[in-house]
Amino acid sequence: MLIRIIADLLIAIGLVFALAGTKGTLKMPDTYSRMQASTCISTMGILCAGLGALVYAVFTMHSASAAIKIGVIVLMVFVTNPVGSHAIIKGAYRAGFRPEKRMEVDEFRRDFDE
Repeated sequence: MLIRIIADLLIAIGLVFALAGTKGTLKMPDTYSRMQASTCISTMGILCAGLGALVYAVFTMHSASAAIKIGVIVLMVFVTNPVGSHAIIKGAYRAGFRPEKRMEVDEFRRDFDE
């Protein structure tokens, strides 16, 4: 019973992170802030929900194959989500989308010889 509560709590925390990321995406002022909100929060949401599903698969279902699949999915999302969002933001910079305020550190400018 305690394991089920822990799994449900982790999944609920993942849901809260995902909802916070959605709200952050809607409320942030520019492309860069929106992408940061959606990437960081959705990565944490997937991590928590995946850990909850992993706990459920291991201790309630007693299924090693389900646990391995969940672990691989969480690992792949955890690795590919930040890399993909970095590529999207670099493409947005190249397309001419700039933040409303001047950036303190602008490493993309060096990449595009501007």
